[in-house]
Amino acid sequence: MKLDFNHIQAAHCENGVTVGLLKNSGVKQITEPLAFGIGAGLFFVYIPFLKINNGPVIAFRSMPGLIFKRVCKALDIPIVRKKFSSKEAAEKFLNDCLAEGNPVGCQVGVYYLPYFPKEYRFHFNAHNLIVFGTEDGNYMVSDPVMEGTNIMSAYELERVRFAKGALAPNGQLYYPKESKPVTDEQMVSAIKSGIKRNVFNMISPLMGPVAGVNGITYTGKKIKKWRNKLGQKEAGSYLAQLVRMQEEIGTGGGGFRYIYGAFLQEAHAYIPNDDLLGISAQFTASGDLWREGAIQAAGIYKGRLGSQEDFNVMGDYLLQIAEIERKAFVALKNIKWQ
Repeated sequence: MKLDFNHIQAAHCENGVTVGLLKNSGVKQITEPLAFGIGAGLFFVYIPFLKINNGPVIAFRSMPGLIFKRVCKALDIPIVRKKFSSKEAAEKFLNDCLAEGNPVGCQVGVYYLPYFPKEYRFHFNAHNLIVFGTEDGNYMVSDPVMEGTNIMSAYELERVRFAKGALAPNGQLYYPKESKPVTDEQMVSAIKSGIKRNVFNMISPLMGPVAGVNGITYTGKKIKKWRNKLGQKEAGSYLAQLVRMQEEIGTGGGGFRYIYGAFLQEAHAYIPNDDLLGISAQFTASGDLWREGAIQAAGIYKGRLGSQEDFNVMGDYLLQIAEIERKAFVALKNIKWQ
């Protein structure tokens, strides 16, 4: 049983799943940048006392699931979201959804995805994909970060749906409860609410100094102290974690900034305020600096660099980024909406 579903490749998994599910449900206007922006996906947080893969938690995006939830809420689309304690119940519910004609998004662990190259497999449980059919007892999977669709056995899918560790998915699945088109007026309202939410999250976050643009500044200052405080080896591993979270999990630091810049450009088509275009360019500049910083960090953890000055340069990248993003979000906050 294969549902009528079009695979869409995207830069980031949850964006892609959101776009794929909503287009399948009749929302023709949605694109990856619009999903990311309406869902207020841009974020930053550094939590040194929590560890993933022996490094501190550093996130460049909102919590898993929030983009889909926020976009659907903004567009007045009811959703179904469920977690399971029983693997059998999770499989039955998935099969029932497919039998009813509903492709579903699933949160999964990356490590055991059979179609992922080995070098990209590590213990990270916030990946998202779409299951859209069955074939000879296997499941048909649309993973937005892959060029085409894939097939997974029931065991393989169960294994990733119930991966253990931080952010364990617990069989979580989600999908729009009904198919319905949305108006351009709804898109305008959703774009404005998404921008306002992201402004708040980045310049007035509830998590304090470790989050938002303040969190980027905080991390930049900490990086300058890592070499003396942690030693060369551990400081290098911390920078490796930064790069891993930035460049390998989804689109990370630089990529997310480029997507957000694209969102503001696409928003301009709905809300013709030229300030959006100028602010978009600021996010592109921020993305460039994130990428340059990743090269600097890679040089340190691979041993090509390692002096205190090299750590200072790395920290300064983040301080520059924080200043650019602070100005960009303040400019967004000050836009006078019609």
